[in-house]
Amino acid sequence: MLFDKLIAKRVASFEKEIMQKYYAEVENMYSKMRGWRHDYRHHIQAMKVHAANREYEEIDRYLDMLDDDLTNVETVLKTGNRMADAILNSKLSLAAQKDIQVKADAKIPVSLTVSELDLCIVIGNLLDNAIEACMELPPDRRLIRIYMEMKGNYLYLALTNTACGKKKQSFHTTKGEGHGFGIARADAIVKKYGGYITRASEDEAFSTEVLLPQ
Repeated sequence: MLFDKLIAKRVASFEKEIMQKYYAEVENMYSKMRGWRHDYRHHIQAMKVHAANREYEEIDRYLDMLDDDLTNVETVLKTGNRMADAILNSKLSLAAQKDIQVKADAKIPVSLTVSELDLCIVIGNLLDNAIEACMELPPDRRLIRIYMEMKGNYLYLALTNTACGKKKQSFHTTKGEGHGFGIARADAIVKKYGGYITRASEDEAFSTEVLLPQ
């Protein structure tokens, strides 16, 4: 009984900590978006000045700068699920800042029985691990592919990332107790809903597939 209480307390503490982290990442992303929109009129006025002075090269440079800036803050995925959108886009924005190429395709057209908290933990942990693995590689080899869609009555999630050599990822990691517990917690969530999770490691890639009941 005491052991169960200690585990429950640890799970609750972990979930609170990880949600605070994810909310901070999401808020940072939306804060950048709000800032860009706020400055929109200033950008227009600056380009009007260049246009009036026939400074067309300056306009080109200004547009290139805005394009780069907007790429770092724009929402790249609209899955149809509010929490999935928030956590996916915050993580993909973080990946872009770390020079990680991301190829993503995600659609969740139905409501899920999986709670928003549990979905956030599963997706967040998978992407955290993928980002961390990519950072062991030079920028030109960093790549994450994520795919989500409904397959029958299941939400199917597939994530592949480039990795430095063939590695066996498990609950026992070298990145600290909290990281290992995060992996175990994500797997426990999948099991709780009667879902499935598989992992595979190749020479330069690591992939995870998850099935969660609708």
